[in-house]
Amino acid sequence: MEEVEWTPRQPRAEDLRVGLISWAGSYLTYEPYKNTVTATAKGLGRRQTWEILVSNEHETQAVVRLRSLQGLYLLCEADGSLCYGRPRTSHHGCFLIRFHRNGQWTLQCIISGRYLESDGEDVFCTSRVLSAYHMWTPPALHVHVILFSPLNHCYARADPTMGRVWVDAPIPCLEECGFLLHFQDGCYHLETSAHTFLSHLDRLVSQPSTQTAFHMQVRPGGLVALSDGEGGMLYPQGTRLLLSLGSNPHGGEEWFILQRCPTWVSLTSKARKFLSVIYDVEVCAASEHISPMSLFQFECDNETPTLQLRSANGCYLAQRRHRAVMADGHPVECETFFRMHWNCGRILLQSPNGRFLGIAANGLLMASATVPGPNEEFGIRLANRPFLALRGRYGYVGTSSEHDLLQCNMDQPDCIHLLPCRQGIYHFQAQGGSFWSITSFGTFRPWGKFALNFCIELQGSNLLTVLAPNGFYMRSDRSGTLLADSEDITKECIWEF
Repeated sequence: MEEVEWTPRQPRAEDLRVGLISWAGSYLTYEPYKNTVTATAKGLGRRQTWEILVSNEHETQAVVRLRSLQGLYLLCEADGSLCYGRPRTSHHGCFLIRFHRNGQWTLQCIISGRYLESDGEDVFCTSRVLSAYHMWTPPALHVHVILFSPLNHCYARADPTMGRVWVDAPIPCLEECGFLLHFQDGCYHLETSAHTFLSHLDRLVSQPSTQTAFHMQVRPGGLVALSDGEGGMLYPQGTRLLLSLGSNPHGGEEWFILQRCPTWVSLTSKARKFLSVIYDVEVCAASEHISPMSLFQFECDNETPTLQLRSANGCYLAQRRHRAVMADGHPVECETFFRMHWNCGRILLQSPNGRFLGIAANGLLMASATVPGPNEEFGIRLANRPFLALRGRYGYVGTSSEHDLLQCNMDQPDCIHLLPCRQGIYHFQAQGGSFWSITSFGTFRPWGKFALNFCIELQGSNLLTVLAPNGFYMRSDRSGTLLADSEDITKECIWEF
């Protein structure tokens, strides 16, 4: 089989979504029941999330519309007031967005020429003279991300041994390719999976400081550039493509595509053998040791329970003749879509012909069984996620100085360290080394002495549910308290990670 070059996926709708923070530190918010737009919210939720629709882009500016998750648009009226609805003309709701060097945006109404601004509460378009009140900061919506260099066709990778970050990973399957973005005081801190921070001195340091703070220039489509605010830009340099500050990037070297950290998994058979791609395309359960060819990118349509598994060879698992499953599929082939079923942390995969995947006597992966049994259940483990940063309907999961219970409405997440117990089952460890504990009311505390079992079930490319030790699904609550009291999977039980 010819070698297939790894191609990054195209930006999804969620990659084009942002929150917008005013000069007062509050978020641009649509109020669906009042048909108005305000800037009073201090946290980033669904009503503070906007999709950027670009109609024309050039260098430092673009013509855009802002659409809410409900499908309605930010509209500027003739008197300078703002409302929330559907455009009446081709230019209604269009803004000229300018990208400033400090990472902030300004949005100018195309029809009136007036700038979008806030007084700390209300939002309006009345002034044609640009000022600090017209500046909006677009924080990244996803804190766990990867950085892809379109010029070098490689991903950024932290090297804890050398204390550096290189842009040399052709495939983002390693946990070292994942980074946490911390937004604080208008700047970003880039944290590695080993919890070190990239500094202005091109080295990884143990603590965040002014030397680890970067300004981020954001453009629609997930493009970002990081600078120190004094003329230096981060871009790959030298023959080894060291990610470091410089003042002379060429041909767009400083621009990266920022995407959610993808989900890579390993699968094991009933005999605890890893599924691996051998001889380029055959899929076999024969090895007791994990290798790069035992890793699969978990790609799932969030609207349906269908799954695609992409191998490190760049191809997808696909059902072929004689019920064999091969790693030679392309993303548009219907034979690459498998229906997934969960059973206590173990996954069953049903092929397009209705048969379930299992391991044949010769170790090969086949779609044979009409009724699934233990041979059709696979253990699944997150391969590139040593920790989780969970975001629900009301914010991130984390601790608060005002509460002794874990909250689900935080602006910044706490890292939940994953200690694999057995396939699909994990212990949740808090940042201080203690374990998550659960109360009789289904609430959680982060200072338990004993490890408890949590069952993770993937529901999408970056979506999961958690079955807590009390047998109920973990969910977010409007009160802000994290709860485990749901027998069924509802929207509040779905977590972005």
